[in-house]
Amino acid sequence: MSALQRMLAAERRRQRGRLLVAGGAAAIAAAASVGLLGLSGWFIAAAALAGTAGAGAAIAFNVLLPSACIRLLAILRTGFRYAERLSGHDAALRALARIRPALFRALAASPPAQAMAMSAGDATARMVQDVNEVEMRFVRGSSIWGAWGAGIAGTCLLLVAGGAATAAVLLVLAGLLAATRLLARRLVADGRAIPRANGLLKQDFAALIAAAPELRAYGLEDWAAERIARQGETLISAQQKVTGSAGQFEWLLAGATGLAAMLTLVAARNAPLPVAALAALGAMMLIEGSAAYVRSLPQRGRLREAEARLDTMLEPVLPAPLAPAQEMKLPPAIEIVELGALLTPGTLAGIVGPSGCGKTTLIESLLRLRDVAPGRIKLGDIDICKLDPAVARRCFAVAAQDAALLAGTVRENLLLAQPDSSEAEIWHALHDAALDDRIRGLPQGLDTWLGDNGARLSGGERRRLVLARAYLRTAPWLLLDEPTEGLDARTEAVVVRRLQARLTMRRQGALLVSHRPAPLSICDRLLTVGVQSTPIRQPGISQVTGDYAVGPNR
Repeated sequence: MSALQRMLAAERRRQRGRLLVAGGAAAIAAAASVGLLGLSGWFIAAAALAGTAGAGAAIAFNVLLPSACIRLLAILRTGFRYAERLSGHDAALRALARIRPALFRALAASPPAQAMAMSAGDATARMVQDVNEVEMRFVRGSSIWGAWGAGIAGTCLLLVAGGAATAAVLLVLAGLLAATRLLARRLVADGRAIPRANGLLKQDFAALIAAAPELRAYGLEDWAAERIARQGETLISAQQKVTGSAGQFEWLLAGATGLAAMLTLVAARNAPLPVAALAALGAMMLIEGSAAYVRSLPQRGRLREAEARLDTMLEPVLPAPLAPAQEMKLPPAIEIVELGALLTPGTLAGIVGPSGCGKTTLIESLLRLRDVAPGRIKLGDIDICKLDPAVARRCFAVAAQDAALLAGTVRENLLLAQPDSSEAEIWHALHDAALDDRIRGLPQGLDTWLGDNGARLSGGERRRLVLARAYLRTAPWLLLDEPTEGLDARTEAVVVRRLQARLTMRRQGALLVSHRPAPLSICDRLLTVGVQSTPIRQPGISQVTGDYAVGPNR
């Protein structure tokens, strides 16, 4: 059993009561529908015969009792159909209230290679589109109960017309189910194509929208529109195939309904007309009772593909043996073995090297966002690959090079790092990031809405807001990836000076990735990552070549 199937099974057990209510209500509603139509047919035929028999027969005909039964069956059908919908959707929504957060946690904690391979559009498609398919699985679960309810009620009505009529209609029903299941197997591939095409469309749309300014600058709007159109045509083609096949199911259903009624009338040809009408309409409703189940069969391919895509997010990752958190001495030293560097608490270390040599990878490895080979990095005296990622991350506050901002207010974005931060702490962090005056000048100050990814701020202001967010987190080490990139020299000097003062006052250590001299000038030591064919001639940086090097910042 896959991880998703185990999760769904657990939710079905948890929602068993509501699902049973939905199933029972579906069975009663279906049985009431069969009885309603069958009794209506009998009533109309009997009333017609009474009317043609003369005034005496018409007056003697009891219209009250069948009318009352018809009204009762109509009320039962409506009431229990509502109960089915209410209980079924309630169970589905309660289950999804647990499934969606679990899927999001799995996505957030997925192995780095898997997470980096998934685009934002693909992740959105899985969390919305695929989960909706799972929701429909819960909602459609009562359809089989309805089919049984209709089958039992329809069989009871057919028995009034005799065993031959009953056998004939049940044979038609068996043939319908066999034919539709066989056809459904052929549609699995077409059904699977829809979630894939939909995911690719959302993936391309998200990527092209994010690159809209560049596309306009290079005059590529038409190219982008054509690419989206091609993906849309692929999705439409897949949908048309499934829709066309669904039409075949409707033809089969309609044909089986008509055939059942005709066979019943033939078998009941010697019975009184009201009885024949009751049985024929009961036969039609018996077949119709299986319609919800039959119509769900073309969707099986989409459901299986959605479950397969979601299951990849839940694949278990066997963790390395974890070291207990209490064994770590805080604040911990950082040992980067392949650089021969032991960074004691409070050290400000600069990380330099050519682009693409692995500086950001080192930062992400410390945060356990990437897999780390044994023996490469130690946090305290513990190999970081054996340390619970949550424990390792509590040692760091990070300002990533490409850190994103939420579509929210300034305050909401800052409190992500430390939700219990006071107003004074927030303004202190903004001051140290040289952003306090800018935020005070916004219309609502800290409560100003920033838009998608901080759209109201400039690139440099967004970077400083991310830096202020890192300042708020209580952690012994700061990890700063190009914290002054995009800043003018004057603002950079202020940020660097305040950073140095903050680290000194708080006795906090930091690893700082940068290509700029100003932030590197305040570092206690430099770690040079990667191969340099030519020594770098910059003041304050050790002149070292080779795979890696460590040197003091003199």
